[in-house]
Amino acid sequence: MTTTSVKVKQPVREIPFLIRVIWFFVFGWELAGAWILIAWALNLTILGLPLGLWMIDRVPQVLTLKARPGAYVTESEDGRTRYQPARNPPFLIRALYFVVFGWWVSLLWAAVAWVLCATILFLPIGVPMLHALPFVTTLHRS
Repeated sequence: MTTTSVKVKQPVREIPFLIRVIWFFVFGWELAGAWILIAWALNLTILGLPLGLWMIDRVPQVLTLKARPGAYVTESEDGRTRYQPARNPPFLIRALYFVVFGWWVSLLWAAVAWVLCATILFLPIGVPMLHALPFVTTLHRS
């Protein structure tokens, strides 16, 4: 007996846009800057690396309270469900990329994006750059 899978987008509860804008201007921009520096400092240590990468993955939430992209849930005929994250490159490739490029490129990327967010004119470029920070650091797709 074969089971078929249906991919269903898991509902994500969005915070209203106006609240996210207020958060960004009152807390998000400054908090994200400190968050990135702490995460990057943790990435320099072996023991702090897992926490640092976890923090980098959460930068969009700290910056704008943006919900993480919805996961796909596979539902089979027998009623079981399981989480399927986005497809990422193999771990070895991601680890090699992080060691060679990701650890230093991510700091430069984040610094440029954070400065762009300080201006109204370049804000539309800086925010998406910070949202792409997890990918720039470790090729991680949410």
